[in-house]
Amino acid sequence: MSDAVFEFPLKEKVRNYLRVEQLLGQLKITAKAEQSSLQLVFFEQLFELLDLIERIDLRSDLTKDLEAHEKNLVYWSKHPKIDATALENALKTVLRLRQKIKTDGRFGSALKEDKFLSSIRQRFAIPGGACSFDLPNLHFWLHQPLERRLNEITQWLETLALLDDAITVSLSFIRERGQFKTTVAESGFFQGAAEDKNELIRVKCRVDEGYYPTLSGNKYRYALRFMLFSTEDSKSGAVEENVQFLLAAC
Repeated sequence: MSDAVFEFPLKEKVRNYLRVEQLLGQLKITAKAEQSSLQLVFFEQLFELLDLIERIDLRSDLTKDLEAHEKNLVYWSKHPKIDATALENALKTVLRLRQKIKTDGRFGSALKEDKFLSSIRQRFAIPGGACSFDLPNLHFWLHQPLERRLNEITQWLETLALLDDAITVSLSFIRERGQFKTTVAESGFFQGAAEDKNELIRVKCRVDEGYYPTLSGNKYRYALRFMLFSTEDSKSGAVEENVQFLLAAC
């Protein structure tokens, strides 16, 4: 059996968190690449991330979330059976991140001010715009010793460490709010009502049966529909039989 988890945000804030998380994850993978062609992918993902975080107010959303997490941790600390050590460590992490977000500049500001990155960023918005004749300075950089390139990439990523930590903590708190429960989608369809605190719907299902879930809705109600990955032209793309899956409303 092969399972996969599909995540569907019910709020724009969480949608942004998930996009940032994915881009940061891709950056970490391509940052380790030794081939010049794969390091080009690193720059593509980096500039895509910068474009995203410049359009949204992550600092405000993350600060509000961390403040809410702090209040919840203080409340849970009064529970007699709580793991005091784990809670104390979590609280210290939340307080540290909130303070750093408050005192540091905008996310990505150091990268935006980097002379080399600024000189090549605009060309990456053009399909195929990173050719040597478009960006000879990038072509020069790609032919520098590998150790130097990897060191500079590491330094660039370090400027995103606070964002990475804050996104990781906030999403972990959201995901931990919901536990997976066995659910059945009759004729491939399931409808649910979201509670006030629900911000994310997680679906764990088999991916060796030829179908995948889709979600529509908002913070009040949502509907899941399972779709066939490939179908004959004469058939509907929707699954028509009952589907058993795991659902977590977070």
